[in-house]
Amino acid sequence: EKSGFEHFMLKEIFEQPEAIKNSVRGRLIPESGLAVLGGLESVEQRLRQVKRIHIVACGTAFHAGLVGEYMLEEYAGIPVEVCIGSEFRYRKAVLDPKDDAVLVISQSGETADSLAAVREAKEKGVLTLGIVNVVGSTIAQETDAGVYTHAGPEIGVASTKVFVSQLAVLALFIIFLGRQRQMSVVVGKRIAEALLAIPKQVQSILEQDSVTKLIAQKYFKSKDVFFLGRKYNFPIALEGALKLKEISYIHAEGYASGELKHGPLAVIDELVPSVVVCPQDSVYEKNISNIEEIRARHGKIVAIATHGDEEIKQVADDVIYIPKTLEMLTPILSAIPLQLLSYHVALALGHDIDKPRNIAKTATVE
Repeated sequence: EKSGFEHFMLKEIFEQPEAIKNSVRGRLIPESGLAVLGGLESVEQRLRQVKRIHIVACGTAFHAGLVGEYMLEEYAGIPVEVCIGSEFRYRKAVLDPKDDAVLVISQSGETADSLAAVREAKEKGVLTLGIVNVVGSTIAQETDAGVYTHAGPEIGVASTKVFVSQLAVLALFIIFLGRQRQMSVVVGKRIAEALLAIPKQVQSILEQDSVTKLIAQKYFKSKDVFFLGRKYNFPIALEGALKLKEISYIHAEGYASGELKHGPLAVIDELVPSVVVCPQDSVYEKNISNIEEIRARHGKIVAIATHGDEEIKQVADDVIYIPKTLEMLTPILSAIPLQLLSYHVALALGHDIDKPRNIAKTATVE
């Protein structure tokens, strides 16, 4: 049921605080800085020996995997390689049964390319893990161990609540692996406490929906849009571009902000707006520099910024604020306004938001 919402996608966007609560519920011991993941208990000792993780996923789940790469390398000290499922299955990936693990992320648990990666890894004797939403799905059955996101059913083709639930579960996974290694109790507690605060922070962003709607009204006739971000929010730039493409059919590209000078600046002008994910994090000043480069080419800027940041108003045409959190968790918050922006643009254009043309909810074929 749509429960009074105009579309399933909008309903699912507004269900995200509850979806994140469900993903995290019963899995954190904040006072000890620990994550309890029953689905990984059977392979806990093998995980202690893992020296490299290959994350395999497709579409939106691939973007979650890219965020996971930053998390794992920074907090668990494990080298990570993220690969698109359709590429992994056809390249000769070098997998070591002793030291490697393959982590597959999938909303449906039936994604053909991701399932092929599981089977390839198992053929080579490598530990396989899954993060999936659908209980009893094929990937859930065929991986050695894994974690369910528990986000609930998602009807809209463009994934929203499952994506943020994947990020929440990845944060749990980082605490789990990090505490097995060098992560201190203090750091574990800090991440756990910040993660428990996320649902209320997401709710506060949803309450700004009217602001996002007004911004969408300004830009819905654009033919091209850039999405930019750095570090943890580079994958969110990719995700924002994908959402806009999926449901509005507007040409959008996601880039690492530092790549602007390597080509994309050539197409920036007053008709090409840029959405810049620019929270006050370790790369904030670098992002401001990139925004100024765009302004010098007369490009319009929509900034996703941290509450209280007044400086951003001097360089951006429009600002959507998100609450302050740990840098590794900002992608959960910064994804929300991009989902809403895409929704309102598609709505203004009169498109079928829940069932966009040419794509399906579950990709069970190549």
